[in-house]
Amino acid sequence: MTRTPWPASSPLLALDIGGTSLRAALVDGRRVIERRQTATPRPAAPDAVLDIVLELARPLAAQARAVGVACAGAVAGGRVTATAAHTFPGWVDIPLAETLGAGLGLPAAALNDARAAAWGEYVAGAGKGTTEFMFVTVSTGVGAGLVLGGRLHLAANGLDAELGFVQVPAVWGEGDPTPLGCLGPLEFETSGTALGAQAAALGLADARALCDAAETGHEAAGAAYDHSAALLAWKCADVAALLGVTRVALGGSVGLRPGYLARVRAALTCFPVRYQPELVHAALGADAGLIGAALWASREA
Repeated sequence: MTRTPWPASSPLLALDIGGTSLRAALVDGRRVIERRQTATPRPAAPDAVLDIVLELARPLAAQARAVGVACAGAVAGGRVTATAAHTFPGWVDIPLAETLGAGLGLPAAALNDARAAAWGEYVAGAGKGTTEFMFVTVSTGVGAGLVLGGRLHLAANGLDAELGFVQVPAVWGEGDPTPLGCLGPLEFETSGTALGAQAAALGLADARALCDAAETGHEAAGAAYDHSAALLAWKCADVAALLGVTRVALGGSVGLRPGYLARVRAALTCFPVRYQPELVHAALGADAGLIGAALWASREA
């Protein structure tokens, strides 16, 4: 049976596949009007995750004209390969958009979750009014998305803006020896996970406790917090120098803290003024990826 097309004013279905939770939402314009959520299964094997996502989304799909999917990992051509195989075992070249679109009877488009959030913030949030914009989430890991010349940057191999995996000096984590010293991925030094490991070494409960302690004067916690912020500022300056990005929006559980934003801004002043993009908080909060995925699906449909 051929599905009757919905009018362009109909809601869009957005799905968010993350390591902690699976979310489905109806998005009307730039607002989430209905949502459903459940925990990501363990292990998060492809068939198990996609079956749960379809079950979660079907009650909402009848009202939608298209579905947009935001998913962790390298996403290219609607297919996803995990970049964190320990979180998503077996996710290699999975036909994400095709599988979910067929299962829901809707046109489907898929993006990496940070890229989806970047598009949502650019169209409807902190990126409005710019043409070169970057969204960065500092949370469990470090992810990013780039808008260049008013277009979302999407590389053919899915590595569109892997800011968390650029190399920096390894201070807290183990790094690989190079002619420049030991280097490791940015997120191993900067992310909430990295801060959590540093918190444990200081006898603090978790990353949040470390951030709280740093903001109330704890010297060792402050050093770890400042180190994370300084590395992120360095990479924001690099991106500004390379690509002309003029505004960066920070999201994620660490990135949305006012104290963290203040520290990144302060560290950024160490670089030449022309390489200091405007730093702001993301405006759409936890819904940035859902809204971005829906807006992307509308564009592609």
